[in-house]
Amino acid sequence: MEDGRIVELYWSRDQSAISETQSKYGSYCYTIAHHILARAEDAEESVNDTWLAAWNTIPPHRPSILSTFLGKLTRRISLKKRRDSLRDKRGGGTVDLALEELEECIPYGGGVEEAVEAKELSAAIDRFLEALPAVDRDVFVARYWFLAPLPEISLKFGFSESKTKSMLFRTREKLKKHLHKEGLL
Repeated sequence: MEDGRIVELYWSRDQSAISETQSKYGSYCYTIAHHILARAEDAEESVNDTWLAAWNTIPPHRPSILSTFLGKLTRRISLKKRRDSLRDKRGGGTVDLALEELEECIPYGGGVEEAVEAKELSAAIDRFLEALPAVDRDVFVARYWFLAPLPEISLKFGFSESKTKSMLFRTREKLKKHLHKEGLL
């Protein structure tokens, strides 16, 4: 079923919207959740929470790209679930490692000023990613958006883990330079 039709099902409060969403985007959202949470049960729960969040958010929101909308919901829900369960030491450190790798590139804070800066930062990162060669961008997004482990990224792109680590390091260095040039670092 086309995304526009699925969104219309949500707007008309037709419960088949959830089954259609799950049918089309279930494995996509599960992959995102599993990369973050590392446990099948937690990932499944996160995906189910995504369907509920979509139901509660559409309407009033009408997503223009349903896959991106669902991916963001899944990622946010999974990261919250991971933070909430951090004391249980789940995930084997993969997510922590990926986020630590970006720590030196991306400033973080809280409050109104920081929210405005976060928007500017997001736009600057988008510009940076658009300028990257497709493979570099895809590897970077796989690691830092989908939080995929290095061995999985290496296998997917046919690179050694060493080459993948080097690519990510070089891309992070380029990102630092880009953010510095934009006045965000």
